[in-house]
Amino acid sequence: MSLSFPVSVEKNINLRNRMEALGLKEIHLEETFVKSGGKGGQNVNKVSTAVVLKHKVLDLHIKCTQYRTQGLNRYKARVLLCEQMERLNEPKKQTEISKHYQKKKKDKLRKTRRKLRDLNLDDKQ
Repeated sequence: MSLSFPVSVEKNINLRNRMEALGLKEIHLEETFVKSGGKGGQNVNKVSTAVVLKHKVLDLHIKCTQYRTQGLNRYKARVLLCEQMERLNEPKKQTEISKHYQKKKKDKLRKTRRKLRDLNLDDKQ
């Protein structure tokens, strides 16, 4: 990857290493630019700052409109693609995360029920 983005040299190197470790190559990526809209004023409404990154082989699509500049959105789109690839490569970790959130949701529901039950008992007395 000979691309350079408007971020620090260290971040460029880290991204390059991360993409190599995941087997992502620039030739497999198709990059298009679209108008972003939203926050950012006239710049994002007139200039194509949003980046749509498509991995041709895996048919993954990433759209990044986070920043006002095209260069930073290009960088961030590749970071997001790396994160998505890592999630796809580690399904075990994803199930552990979902179990954690399910437990959190159950605990919150249990706490709410307990509060309602306590309120109902207070009303009866």
